[in-house]
Amino acid sequence: MQRILLALLMLFVVSGSSRTTLAQQPTAKQIEAGAALYRKVGCFQCHVNEGQGGANGPRLGPNPIPLPRFIQYVRKPAGDMPPYSAKVLSERELGDIYAFLQTRKAPPPVNTIPQLAP
Repeated sequence: MQRILLALLMLFVVSGSSRTTLAQQPTAKQIEAGAALYRKVGCFQCHVNEGQGGANGPRLGPNPIPLPRFIQYVRKPAGDMPPYSAKVLSERELGDIYAFLQTRKAPPPVNTIPQLAP
């Protein structure tokens, strides 16, 4: 029984790999397109320029939520975020935005910033 479950899990992971490969190894072209879309559709207005989050939207990158969940949330968000249908942003375009968010640099540790260090 455990072998069957493991085999099914492996099949699920392999079948979903074409979708997640885009998100795992973004190209420079995807990152550039994602950055442009991020600005064009107004993501920066709530999530700020680098996806770091702000007063009106949570942090999106670096290390965003998994791509399938990201797409699901963008399509049917909670709270004040407007939904973005496939007519507004295709799945490929969402993948490009995701690639942009994945490549954002992590902020430096607080103790390395002289103005913020204790």
